[in-house]
Amino acid sequence: MGTEVQDNVSTMIGRASSPELDAILGKQFPVLDQGFVRVIDYMGNDAAIVQMARTSYGEGTETPSSDRGLIRYLMRHWHTSPFEGCELKLHVKLPIFVARQWIRHRTASLNEYSGRYSVMRDEFFLPKLDRLGKQSTTNKQGTGEGYSDDHATSVQADMSETMGFAFDIYNELIAEDTDLSRELARIVLPLSTYTEMYWKIDLHNLFHFLRLRADGHAQKEIRDYAAVIEDIVTRWVPHAFEAYVDYRRDAVTFSRMEIAALRQWISDTWPDDPEYGGFGPVDCLTGDLSKRELAEFVQKLQRTVKHG
Repeated sequence: MGTEVQDNVSTMIGRASSPELDAILGKQFPVLDQGFVRVIDYMGNDAAIVQMARTSYGEGTETPSSDRGLIRYLMRHWHTSPFEGCELKLHVKLPIFVARQWIRHRTASLNEYSGRYSVMRDEFFLPKLDRLGKQSTTNKQGTGEGYSDDHATSVQADMSETMGFAFDIYNELIAEDTDLSRELARIVLPLSTYTEMYWKIDLHNLFHFLRLRADGHAQKEIRDYAAVIEDIVTRWVPHAFEAYVDYRRDAVTFSRMEIAALRQWISDTWPDDPEYGGFGPVDCLTGDLSKRELAEFVQKLQRTVKHG
């Protein structure tokens, strides 16, 4: 093996690091009343995304600003594989009903605490008083109007008593005099029971998870976990997270019909602008857009989409 090849291999296998993420490895970030999220390990960083996009062994960058610009370009144009090169492994403690929503994201690898092998700990999630409320009349899967303080206190007490009773029965079933198998005894436990899992996912699919689970339409309890993970990701890949916020989380898409209506509205509003052919003056369109993004924006408005 030649010296140049050896040098390239040595560079290639060097571990990309994120000092801010290294500083919190293993630290538990509390969520809900008894849950937590902690980072176990990770692979890659912002520079690794750029490296993978440029298919180079070295860093292959000119300046930090050029790295940021490339990452934003990749996100803006839906290039996914460079983000898939980064991975995050978390240890999460969460109620079973939250875990059931969580594992709907099947693009991750996970291993969960097993009640077949181990005794389930007497830990369950109990909502706070201000979280309790009636079924929403506009959202079939959401909570609507809250209870009065007295009503909320009564409901919370009923929930606590019921969950506590279930654990009492569980402990009696696995006690020596009954000795029911753990795999059967666990079925009496409520969905509020806490479980734990190790969860590993690549950055592209993690952004998809966050876009859905940090959204206001998601259940509050899983949003609480998503908020903690967002903070972790900002420490890990700040440029990629910034691009995700700008082009995914806080962005919207328009249908073909909406684009046509928007194009017509702009043409009617600025019909005589020569530079943009009826798409508005520069000072009205720039905002936070770069020169390249501005040109792409105008192209989107002018484009006639054809298929077939």
